[in-house]
Order: sequence, then structure tokens, then C-alpha cells
Amino acid sequence: MKKYTNYLIALTCALSAVLMAPAYAQADLASGEVRKIDIEARKITIKHGEIKSIDMPPMTMVFTVKNPELLYRAKVGDKIKFSIVREDGKLVVTEIVTAP
Repeated sequence: MKKYTNYLIALTCALSAVLMAPAYAQADLASGEVRKIDIEARKITIKHGEIKSIDMPPMTMVFTVKNPELLYRAKVGDKIKFSIVREDGKLVVTEIVTAP
């Protein structure tokens, strides 16, 4: 019986970690509003709040997107959550999720 109890505890911990992963990932996303989308240039203009992960204050800025498919996930005026990384000296958007 003890063998099954340990198995159930391990399974519960593993499931909790999997189910909580999206919540932790969302915590790293910055908030903003789409101001302009330029699909040909692979750029998006976002008015955003503070981005703590890159120590950036609130402002409106043009960003390059890693994958041009991301530009179809939002439209001008949408509130979004997004992630950003520094890549080759540029700030690159790697994820866009429309905010509820």
C-alpha cells in the first residue's frame, strides 16, 4: 500500500507542475496595446507598461517579431501580453497573446 501512496504523491506533484506551468509563463509576459502592425517588415508597435525582464520603463516602441505568424494573433487596438528577448542587439517579440 505504501508503494501506491508514494506513486500517487509523485503523480499529484507532477500533474500540479504541468497545470501550473502556464500560470508561471504568463507571469513573465509584459502587458501592452498594439498600435501598429507591419507584416512585410515583421514589426509591431506596442504601447507597453514596464518590462521588468529587460529593465525597460513604460513607452511606445517598435519591435521585431521572431515569427511573422505572431502578427496575425492581434490587431491594432488589442490589449496583449507578450514576451521579449534580446537577440543580436535587438529586442525581439517571441510570443503574443491577446489579453482578456
